[in-house]
Amino acid sequence: MVLHTTPYSSACLHFLDGLSWSLVFPCYWLLDRLLASCVATSLEKRQRSQDPCSFLTLCVLIAAPLYLLFLLASLPFALLGFIIWAPLQAVRQPYVYTYRRPDKNQAEQGQAGPGGTGTGEWRPQGRSFCFCSANVCLLPDSLARFNNLSDTQRRAREVGKRIRNGASRPQIKIYIDSPTNTSISAASFSSLATGFRRTSSLDQRPEQVHTTNGPAETEIEPVTECPVHPSDTTDCPVHPSSGDQSFTNCPVHNDGSDTTADCPLHLAGSNNSSDCPIHPSGEATDCPMHSTGGQNDSGHHDCPMHGEVSQKKPSTECPLHTSGVQISISAPEPDPQEEEAETGNHRDLAGGDTGSMTASRESLTRYHAGDTAAGISSNNTLSHVPRTSIFKRPGRKRRHGDETFDHEISAFFPANLDFLALQEVFDHGATTRLRRQLHRYFPYVLSDVGRYGWKGCCSRFKFLNSGLILASRYPILDARYECYPNGRGEDALAAKGALFAKVHVGTSHQEQRVVGYLTCTHLHAIEGDSSVRCEQLDFLLQWGAEFRQSSSQSPEGEKVLEDLVAFDVILGDLNFDNCSSEDKLEQQHTLFTQYKDPCRLGPGEDKPWALGTLLDPSGLYDDDVSSPESLQKVMENEEGRKEYLVFPPSKNQCPASSQKGRKIPLKGNGRRIDYILYSDEGIQQDWKLDIEEFSFITQLAGLTDHLSVAMRLAVSTGEEEP
Repeated sequence: MVLHTTPYSSACLHFLDGLSWSLVFPCYWLLDRLLASCVATSLEKRQRSQDPCSFLTLCVLIAAPLYLLFLLASLPFALLGFIIWAPLQAVRQPYVYTYRRPDKNQAEQGQAGPGGTGTGEWRPQGRSFCFCSANVCLLPDSLARFNNLSDTQRRAREVGKRIRNGASRPQIKIYIDSPTNTSISAASFSSLATGFRRTSSLDQRPEQVHTTNGPAETEIEPVTECPVHPSDTTDCPVHPSSGDQSFTNCPVHNDGSDTTADCPLHLAGSNNSSDCPIHPSGEATDCPMHSTGGQNDSGHHDCPMHGEVSQKKPSTECPLHTSGVQISISAPEPDPQEEEAETGNHRDLAGGDTGSMTASRESLTRYHAGDTAAGISSNNTLSHVPRTSIFKRPGRKRRHGDETFDHEISAFFPANLDFLALQEVFDHGATTRLRRQLHRYFPYVLSDVGRYGWKGCCSRFKFLNSGLILASRYPILDARYECYPNGRGEDALAAKGALFAKVHVGTSHQEQRVVGYLTCTHLHAIEGDSSVRCEQLDFLLQWGAEFRQSSSQSPEGEKVLEDLVAFDVILGDLNFDNCSSEDKLEQQHTLFTQYKDPCRLGPGEDKPWALGTLLDPSGLYDDDVSSPESLQKVMENEEGRKEYLVFPPSKNQCPASSQKGRKIPLKGNGRRIDYILYSDEGIQQDWKLDIEEFSFITQLAGLTDHLSVAMRLAVSTGEEEP
């Protein structure tokens, strides 16, 4: 169980690899740029058509011959480098394991790592885990253009930023205790007190004050609608128009603590309760805000919000007496080192580069609270919150028919994401940039997975690795990579395979490790090769069983307690869907008898709410789907799905043609080729797996031609909390 932390076992081999690649890289880059100049994306074609002076076209015509000239000049150096590089691949490790130690704040908030969630004590009632899979199409730029995508290096950095920003946002859950008050759906609570960080898109972002010298951003949030008085009422106790008004025995600070600047009932620095706009001076006997006994009186007599009639129980709509509602917020602390070295000291509030086309609009915004932000910290449960603000919901959770879990189309990656599997991260530079971004949220990452050259099972020379990345918040105990030996056509040029990992998610009271098994894979992509994919699924099941058996064996001569298995999950792009008639062989594979698909009813039939994950490349840059929010709206509309999703091919239409404007009937909700499967066969006896929610995610709009999928899985042990 030795994890490979470097590509080579010795420094000498690592030096030779770097030297050889430095000789090959100029030729590789020039060839990539030459081919890229010959293949334009739909966005570039639109820009060229709008260029009155044809300046962009002229630049391409000048640059292409220069690329060709320098390419020919670099060929001798590339040949020398290739002669050194190719034999080295025979001893190269199949993956690189990297670990970034979480800082003090992350460890305190429960991040995985030493002293964190990963090595913590396993709770008797169990725990829930969140999994996500995404095909990010980070091919070399010239190859990515065949999918109508470009600028791979920028996209890699932006993909990483969006994933970590979405996963690190606060997870907000609203619990309603009152049987009569069940209508919180009118608003989503995004901030509970002034200064608490929140997330939003640019369209819903409040006015902000940027500070250039301070360590954090400052937020000024205007109140759009006061819950205490109508918009035309003056002298509001929550929003005094002038003067210093502050009160003792504040219902928000009923523990006797001093008032703070974030209290919504009085301003900082006030010392008296005179001139109260709620009641005349001297009549504060039963005021719930000023009276010494009003706060403890369960009836809230003469409350100005409820009228003169005494209330036997808190009002369901009173902003001061919200005892029936509890709001739970949990989120990891932000990384103090927010930006990369190449971005300098400038901080972009949207979490993206200022030069990126999606810098401000499409990235999830993060707001950081100050050290004195009303004493609110993550992972707390708050009640009696008198002030809220409203923002657009990231997703609309639904429960269809007899389903036991929620499903949604979300504009954001799920909060507190635990495991992330990525496919098609083929470009070496993109891998480095993406890994750097992921490490700001995930301490443990397996990247650079696969083989090059003629090593091992690869019958053909491999120009690209497997393109797989696995990121985890929990410690990785063991990992293995296997290459599919039956690739055909252009797919055989990449070392597609399967990455298996064993993660440590806790320790039982009997000092037994609680572990989980993860499989990340990417199957053969060429249409019509069903037999190839079925054979690869056979390999997948065989290798997975062998990995679980070998990783569960204790070292010779050592006596250790048997591991407790919490879950076994497969994530990846399987390149077949459950509705196409051409994919019948894959749909009936034994994989689906050993693993469960939350979106599947049976062979050839998905659940009504299941959504296709393959986008039509020709529409990636349309304004209707250019941002996560707009793509989310389109995917929630049946006509929009027909316009921008790829559907199973029809006999009446060529598979390679565009879907725009076609009138033929479409089956299902698009081609769902990205999967998250789970099995309960190998888990601990008497333990139970339940899906809490399943999501289709649009946050990578404009960066890839796939929708991401996420699943939150609850592992219950059947025990009760002692």
